[in-house]
Amino acid sequence: MNRNSTCSMIAALALLLATVLVLGGCASLGATPAEKRATILDMRDQALAQLYRERPEARERIASAAGYAVFDAASQNLILLQTEGGYGVLTSASGETTFMKAGGAGVGFGVGLKDYREVIVFRDVEDFERFRDVGWDASGRAEATAKSGNMGGAAAGRQSVDLDVVTYQLLDSGIALQATVGATRYWKWRALNEE
Repeated sequence: MNRNSTCSMIAALALLLATVLVLGGCASLGATPAEKRATILDMRDQALAQLYRERPEARERIASAAGYAVFDAASQNLILLQTEGGYGVLTSASGETTFMKAGGAGVGFGVGLKDYREVIVFRDVEDFERFRDVGWDASGRAEATAKSGNMGGAAAGRQSVDLDVVTYQLLDSGIALQATVGATRYWKWRALNEE
């Protein structure tokens, strides 16, 4: 097998895994669009409450932001390939919501599996609108994670290379040791935004 076909196969596998994650996560949200929206808004409120307990300064940062997004996500990393997927909601400073999905892949050294919530705070309106309308974020990240329930801890960093944002990760459970560069695609969840 030559190098190009190996890279193509890895890329296809990453896309397939990210799609399975997104679709699998979406299935447990509820049967109707209204139930799914309610579940996602409840997840957002719980994640913000946890963030404010763990990082009190985030409350002021979000209050003065152009908007913020909260995603429920899962990530896997096996040697050189990292994939992730999830769902969430983008909220403007005026309170307008846009429901979204996420999926991504990256390359770098690591191994791990984790479930987490991610809060993205947008400092300016242009980046908020670009994220909502275009929905792409390329980033680099490094982390060390070991957590189950209330036991364990995590140290993680993620920095967008094309948006002026602050990102917080709230780990539900998992174990990971990785350093990756990748891209996460965020897009509007049409079925939940139509009504």
